[in-house]
Amino acid sequence: MDNFARLLKESWTLVEEDRVRLSGHFYARLFLLDPELRKLFPVQMTGQGDRLLEAIIAAIHTVDDPEGFDEFLRALGRDHRKYHVEAAHYDTMGVALLDALRSIAGDGWNLEYDQAWRDAYAAIAEKMLAGAAADDDPPFWHAEVLTHKRYGPDTAVLTCRALQHPLTWRAGQYVSVEAPRHHPRVWRTYSIANAPNDDNVLEFHVRTPTDAAGWVSGALVRRTGPGDLLRVAAPMGSMTVDRSSERDILCVAGGVGLAPIKALVEELAGYNRARWVHVFYGARTEADLYGLDRLRELVAAHPWLSVTPACSDDPDFDGEQGDISDVVARYGPWTTHDCFVSGSAPMVRATLRVLAADDVPPQRTRYDTFGNL
Repeated sequence: MDNFARLLKESWTLVEEDRVRLSGHFYARLFLLDPELRKLFPVQMTGQGDRLLEAIIAAIHTVDDPEGFDEFLRALGRDHRKYHVEAAHYDTMGVALLDALRSIAGDGWNLEYDQAWRDAYAAIAEKMLAGAAADDDPPFWHAEVLTHKRYGPDTAVLTCRALQHPLTWRAGQYVSVEAPRHHPRVWRTYSIANAPNDDNVLEFHVRTPTDAAGWVSGALVRRTGPGDLLRVAAPMGSMTVDRSSERDILCVAGGVGLAPIKALVEELAGYNRARWVHVFYGARTEADLYGLDRLRELVAAHPWLSVTPACSDDPDFDGEQGDISDVVARYGPWTTHDCFVSGSAPMVRATLRVLAADDVPPQRTRYDTFGNL
């Protein structure tokens, strides 16, 4: 397995700096092999290649962790049912992927790399198909928007109720969401911002990015209201609380990265009595701390919970000043805690460095990035 993982990661270095050409070649080859597959994808393909490559990168970086590799791919297979992917499509995608890798890697590609990727893709397809076959839930749920509240020009908090079937998730997980009225066949992942409940109601915190990949977010913030219908796919993610642990908990949230942290705290509120929970919540200005009132309500109700807000660019804020990772460092060390981090990629990177400096074991840290690490 060590040599297998080495070959995959080593060969990936030949193409990782040319991802745009890699995804372009893959899709061109895929649609040439089977033109009918084009119907499964959105009209505008911007961002679609990034999602493919993120899945490939995640797979090759977990291949030397058999349990994580299996769990990730089974969940990915369940999730891909929303695209109406069938078993025969996996063979076609495998041919297109290998062709793209060979073409972009050029003279650096060799027979060992080729065989490693053939074997890896066969394992990936097998586990994804097994995950899809084992799931009795629908490929996606129709969900009616119940409430929608704007916070400034680019952020909204909305709730929706999943219809027809019960939807089971764990606090800290995320789902893919489609706004079919505005952008059919375009899916975007969002963390669920509330603890599981019997009413099938999910809360999302959405911020519109500046790039074209933010079409779904833009529609959810600016063009969605109560009564609209969304589609929600199967929950994924492992940023969940280990109930068997007796360690105290550190949660670090930046911006809309508050969503899964809020869900974790709400779930803990249902049973926790003995673990201290420290939440650090950062944003640029006080106006961007849109979820602070809800956190303070939870603090008032639960003596084991503390919340420390911070602003990085608001000298008038009556609280901690500076980047949230720096604030976390001031309050450390966190060596004996289970740690959860959620926010932008730079914020997560900085916080992980702080935790590493505190000698927090990696297996005690779980994180969720809104963007690539």
